Amino acid sequence: MGRWQGAGQRIHMQEVGPRDGLQVEEAFVPTDEKIALVNALSDAGLAKIEVTAFVSPRAIPALRDAEVVLREIRRLPGVVYSALVPNLRGAERAIESKADELNLVMSASETHNLANLRMTRDQSFAALSEVAALGRPAGVAVNVSLSCSFGCPMEGDVPANTVLDWCARHIERLGATGVTLCDTTGMAYPPQVAALIAAFRERWPGTELTLHFHNTRGMGLANVLAAIDAGADRFDASVGGIGGCPYAPGATGNVCSEEIVHALQLMGYDTGVDLARLTAAAKRLPALIGHDIPSQIAKAGSRLELHRRPADFEEIRQRALARQAPAAL
Repeated sequence: MGRWQGAGQRIHMQEVGPRDGLQVEEAFVPTDEKIALVNALSDAGLAKIEVTAFVSPRAIPALRDAEVVLREIRRLPGVVYSALVPNLRGAERAIESKADELNLVMSASETHNLANLRMTRDQSFAALSEVAALGRPAGVAVNVSLSCSFGCPMEGDVPANTVLDWCARHIERLGATGVTLCDTTGMAYPPQVAALIAAFRERWPGTELTLHFHNTRGMGLANVLAAIDAGADRFDASVGGIGGCPYAPGATGNVCSEEIVHALQLMGYDTGVDLARLTAAAKRLPALIGHDIPSQIAKAGSRLELHRRPADFEEIRQRALARQAPAAL
């Protein structure tokens, strides 16, 4: 049965909604509400939470309260509280605010890197090397998220060897403790996912590997299952399915945390997540961001979340019974 029977296999669900989700929202979510959201996600059992990003408030005003949020959340043992940092100053701010992990970002695509970060890939790598050098003495883990690992909306396919070459530079030269392969605009498909993960695992079996999928073209869950089948066990997802890269054309929607957890739990995987608590956090989002969310679980409930019978159900049944044909003589 393979991937359809999890048999208790541990899958680590990592939440990016407070950063990747809220960064694209026009409405500013109040600081105390951001803190409450992160606390609710901690209580739900997520393995890692990307709390915020230490970026220019002019670039992403929605996250201008990064220091306060990261300092004032309630931290649970065993949960990793991560922050995205684009440069040395961002890393300094994140370390001062007690981030457990620095998440560094660049793109496997030269065009996307220039459009998103205003730098060539080589320039980005040089800047990230300085950040990593700052994080190591501070005892802060360094993860590198490689955008457009499965395709670029402006270049098309990104060769697997190009992705692996950049992974090598980050792992072997920069000293990254983890790598996230990002499907920034939902271009990934299962055979491609399986092949890239297999190639990565063959070269770096001990490096922490995360997959970050988008559901832009409805392929999110299929790609998660293909990744598990290829040996992956860590996945980014966003509560409510909110978010998407603001600098990538067509980049709607991260995979939805509660949808992935719901599906994997039905297959017998151990996600460590309390689905009811996670869904409750998702249901609070529309009031915070001012619009509906993609999550189907928030709308429909879990598979066995049953509904009341109609108030006049007994009358309906009696009328139905009264219409039964008389027994044959």
